[in-house]
Formats: sequence, structure tokens, C-alpha cells
Amino acid sequence: MSILISGKEANLGPLSVRRVLPHRDVRSVGPFVFFDRMGPASFEPGQGVDVAPHPHVGLATVTYLFEGAIRHHDSLGSLLEIQPGDLNWMSAGRGITHSERETDAVRNSHHKLDGLQLWAALPEDEEESDPEFFHIARDDLPVIDDAGLHMRLIAGEAFGKTAPVPVKSKLFYLDVRMDAGAQLLLPGENQEAALYVVSGNLRIDGDLYEPENFIYVPPEEIPDIVAQSDCRVMLLGGLPVGYRHIWWNFVSSSKERIDKAKADWAAGRFPQIPGEDDIIPLPGRSTG
Repeated sequence: MSILISGKEANLGPLSVRRVLPHRDVRSVGPFVFFDRMGPASFEPGQGVDVAPHPHVGLATVTYLFEGAIRHHDSLGSLLEIQPGDLNWMSAGRGITHSERETDAVRNSHHKLDGLQLWAALPEDEEESDPEFFHIARDDLPVIDDAGLHMRLIAGEAFGKTAPVPVKSKLFYLDVRMDAGAQLLLPGENQEAALYVVSGNLRIDGDLYEPENFIYVPPEEIPDIVAQSDCRVMLLGGLPVGYRHIWWNFVSSSKERIDKAKADWAAGRFPQIPGEDDIIPLPGRSTG
């Protein structure tokens, strides 16, 4: 049976975030252990997103925008601005540091931001891999058009297509636009799946879902998915990677590895971002 999950609001400075995963009823979907809706938010000149350098281990951050722009900068030296429809995929492996800010041109104007950030837990044998960063432009993502469906494959494999970003586990992540009355099949057999309604209305096995609803579909289910109106849905899932410990920005199959990451960040042993000296301190620890 499908499960409707309600996210909880969190404020990250001026940005409102609705956190859906992890949830008490559904801790993960395939390898995806974290799902945040960022915005929609509107900023006056001088306001905006300014997330100082912070660390990650054991996961890949997956950033996808509907509106606005964010400048990504990391300890590998990657520095670029993500635009709506682009993909930023950052595989932390054994450890990476990055910041998420806005350019002066964006920040000094009235602007909006809306998008998603997901985390995909790395398989256990990849948790200590070298950190990597990939940016895939919108026009380089595979498109699938079929019977009232217009789908863009962001990551993984689905419907006979493979996205260009290298992934380390079996997964799929798609941006799906459905005409009213269109039907959607899930792309993978025996894989967990979830649908997040961005706009419009959707019926799953006759039940009506609306924007910001997140619906988990267990691997044994073959649901009847029909667009009640023109709608936009994010479709994600894959094979589970097993239980993961999650603390702050760290994900690992080992609690001891989480403890090591805490100690390393507190002691300044993570790689640094060129030209950025400010950091987000370890939660519960004073910077003074």
C-alpha cells in the first residue's frame, strides 16, 4: 500500500525548507535518504542563500532547481552556478567541503529560489571513495516523450535511457510532466519508488494527491497512476543500500565513521575550499 508522507518545516536563515526524508514512517527510498524542498522563496535585494562551507561524507548531494540560481564551490576547486533544470551531483566519498551561495548579481536584485536537494547514500564499498563533482546541463539530460508524458531523466536508469552522471548504485530520478489523463508506469521492478507532486493533481489507485504530497510506493506494488490535471511530478527510487546512520551532514553504515567525521571537522582536518575561510561549526560546538 502506498504511504503519504508529510514533510516538516525548517528555516535555514531566510530560506524555508520542507524536509520530507528521513521520516519516521519511511526512512529512505532506494538509496535516497534525504529529501528537501527549498522554497519557493522570494528575496529582497541583499537577502538570499548564503550557506558557508560545511562537510559531507558517505553520500552524494543531488541539487535540482525549478527557479533561481545557486553558486556551488567545493574543496575540489569546482566553482559554478546551477540554473533551473541543471543537475549538480556531488559525491562526498571519504570527505568533501562545499558552500552554496548566490552571485552578487543575483543577491543584489529581487529574486526567487525554488528547488530540491536530495542525498543518495553511497554503497558501503564506496563510502571511502574519492570525492567527485559533476554538473550536467539541462539540455544534456535524456528526454522521454510518450502518450502525454514528458520526462527528463536526471540521474540513473529508466525507460531504456541512462543519464550521463555516473552513479554508484541502482537508482532513478526523473522530472515528469503529465498531461491530464496521462498514465505513468514505474520504471523499475522490485525497486522502491516515490512520487513528489510539484504542481497539479494526481490519482494513485484512485486516491487524490496535491502539490507537496510525497507518496512512497513499496517495491511489490504496481500502482495505477493517472494525472487528474496537467501536473508535474518528481519520480525517484531504486534499490535500498541498507541501514544508514545520519548525523548532521554525515551518512555512513558505521556509527564510528560518523564519530570520526565529527572529530575531523571539529579539528579542521577536512579539505578546505580555495579562498573561503568561514565555516559552519559542528552543531553544539562554539566557534570561540
